[in-house]
Amino acid sequence: MPRLYGAFCVVTGAARGIGRAICASFIAEGARVLLTDIDTETGAASAAALGCDFLKLDVRSEADWEALAALHPQADVVVNNAGITGFEAGMAPHDPEHASLADWRAVHAVNTDGTFLGCRYALKAMREARKGSIINISSRSGLVGIPGAAAYAASKAAIRNHSKSVALYAAQQGWQVRCNSVHPAAVLIPMWEPMLGDGPEREANMAALVADTPLKRFGTPEEVAALCVFLASEESAYMTGAELTLDGGLLAGSAASPG
Repeated sequence: MPRLYGAFCVVTGAARGIGRAICASFIAEGARVLLTDIDTETGAASAAALGCDFLKLDVRSEADWEALAALHPQADVVVNNAGITGFEAGMAPHDPEHASLADWRAVHAVNTDGTFLGCRYALKAMREARKGSIINISSRSGLVGIPGAAAYAASKAAIRNHSKSVALYAAQQGWQVRCNSVHPAAVLIPMWEPMLGDGPEREANMAALVADTPLKRFGTPEEVAALCVFLASEESAYMTGAELTLDGGLLAGSAASPG
């Protein structure tokens, strides 16, 4: 039997990239999926292609979450995947000295507030069944400092810590509701395309961006999705408050041999 047969799963920020791959993998494992995104055109097209339902959801909006709860008061799995780097509209200072308060708040509104609201929805949606899985997509950047992307790194660190608070809270209630965080490093999704280019320099640019990664390659959205299937399924029933990295060995240290 498929590992997620009959489960109702909500995935945020799922119009493209990692979120879309998670939806596809969940569907392949028998889940009923609600694909959500703020981008209605791409989100609806992705949902139609995958064969699942779509709902417009701005994760920053408490009203949008309340509308989701009214439509779907119960859920088995919630994946808080929606997130931004802060560089979507172009490069701007995001270091600790020069970042503007507005840019800092914009990143945290999506990444931190959105995850908080998503976890709050999930806990209420899983209360009656007293079981479920909450999966929060953090980042390798939530485990180390990133001087040039201070807001992003801080927001992903907040997701890591809040996941543990949610896990402990659910356990205190006597529920089998689990909450874990996933920490990908460089995963080849559309956000990288402007830096990679599409000409003869593309391969060189890709190699340069993963030069410090021991496995010397980007991860794939499908690899992140495979881990989320595990966390959503009963195979991980004894795992909560954990943080799982997919980083090609980046945080393990240097792969270079001593001279």
